[in-house]
Amino acid sequence: MQQTALDFSDIRIETPTYEGVRDEYAAITAALDAAKTPEDREAAIRRWDGLRRRLSTWESYVHLKFEQDSRDAEYKAARDYCDELSPRLTSLEVELKRRLLADPQRPQLERTFGSTAFALWEADVTAFEPAIEQELVQESKLSAQYTELIASADIEFEGKHLNLAGLAPYREDADRESRHRAERAFWSFYAAHREELDRIFDELVKLRHQMARKLGYENYIGLGYKRMHRIDYDQRDVERYRDQIAADVVPLASRIIQERAKRLGIGDPKFWDERMSDPRGNARPKGDLEWILDRCQEAFAAMHPELADFFEAMVARHFIDMENRPGKAGGGFCTSFPTIGMPFIFGNFNGTSHDVEVLVHEMGHAFQNYRSRNQILTDYLWPTYESAEIDSMSLEYLAHPQMERFFGDEAGRFRAEHLSDAFLFLPYGVAVDHFQHLVYANPDATPAERHEMWKDVERRYLPWRQYGDLEHPAAGGLWQEKRHIYLSPFYYIDYTLAQCCALQFWARSRKDYRSALDDYVALCARGGEAPFQALARGANLKSPFDDGVLTGVVAEARDALGLS
Repeated sequence: MQQTALDFSDIRIETPTYEGVRDEYAAITAALDAAKTPEDREAAIRRWDGLRRRLSTWESYVHLKFEQDSRDAEYKAARDYCDELSPRLTSLEVELKRRLLADPQRPQLERTFGSTAFALWEADVTAFEPAIEQELVQESKLSAQYTELIASADIEFEGKHLNLAGLAPYREDADRESRHRAERAFWSFYAAHREELDRIFDELVKLRHQMARKLGYENYIGLGYKRMHRIDYDQRDVERYRDQIAADVVPLASRIIQERAKRLGIGDPKFWDERMSDPRGNARPKGDLEWILDRCQEAFAAMHPELADFFEAMVARHFIDMENRPGKAGGGFCTSFPTIGMPFIFGNFNGTSHDVEVLVHEMGHAFQNYRSRNQILTDYLWPTYESAEIDSMSLEYLAHPQMERFFGDEAGRFRAEHLSDAFLFLPYGVAVDHFQHLVYANPDATPAERHEMWKDVERRYLPWRQYGDLEHPAAGGLWQEKRHIYLSPFYYIDYTLAQCCALQFWARSRKDYRSALDDYVALCARGGEAPFQALARGANLKSPFDDGVLTGVVAEARDALGLS
């Protein structure tokens, strides 16, 4: 699939029907059954892959349009139709995967298409049966309820009506009392909707547990790992990794909080102070959305010609949407349209340094997907989630030398803030993961008990945290603003695993920038052709599960931040 010259506004996607897709699958299965040569089998698999790319393009487009405006009745109806149809299409897909896994010519097929795809398919067939189709539909509907609820936020603050993303600049105000007021306004929305948020999550937990039991799992944890395509590590590896974070990173994170408080002249830092690293306020980009896009073009041109050409095409053809609008879903992500050959970057600019971070981060995802667009199978267009986050997070650090373009004389301060934030994020990220393991190991817990679970993990990984008069997070409700917990269970640890790899790229780039960048670009081209640890080691990185992997990076960060 080559890069398209199509503008995003010109995309027209045909809506599939179950009957049409079913007939295509029947024809592909018949072709496999009639195959006389390896070439015949390979042709049938390529035909199947073309079908999967078309369906993936349709599903991505439907979900993106809904996220762009969750209030639009047409987009919502299309999302509902997609949610109803998707499990039935998954059933067809899984049956063909079962057929291929049992194919007598499997060794030959693995030589052609790679063994990783077969490992991923094995995870898929153990994570789905037609018996859970209705639960999957209901899961999608509950997820949409959460998305709509969060997108509906309309908070009156200092004479303005703002959504949750629009409050972000005020939550980083240099004036402590101002950011305290903004934090109170932000959490007032979650407090007002606590019961509904608890209800949606309670239904999701019980629904996922029910699916797991139907498929023969003790609880959702095992099923969740399969759905995340974790094919080269397990729950015990993750537990040991969380222990490493607690031992090696939490002390550094505590020190960072202390140093920030000292610079701010605060003796008793509260939650609303944690993001602040300087009494002048955090570094902010010097221009608006269009200005930042122009600076990105300059930065990528200085880094690598492929990055520059690709970003220019993304902007010119409108495959980037970073404007914060009413009705638009929060957060940022990258999706793709395999039949078109271009990914799409979605975000919400809010006037903080986060604008630059998110755009560069999602550009890392997009660049990887673009470089992988000619991979032999749909399964390899994206890596598994933790590997994909290496591509996005690493680009943030490799772009560090370009930050003067965005922040001027505050660039050095931004780099220090960005690095410090990484080590503050790692404990939070594993806290989210530990919380989810507790939740799904105890599916009958009450909402109140889940809030207590969150407080328990905070005490281990975030021991410095004080919420003051922010009643909702103080009562254990902070986790409710993390959409991944609702929509993508067990995803969040992937950010921290990738951060460990990205920080290795950062450390390497300080000594040999070109070598680090070349390894990064080569990693992006591999897409998902190998599992997580193999991709990391192939890029000359250590696996986060290796003993002591964080020790050297923590020492380098202490030195860079003047905390030795």
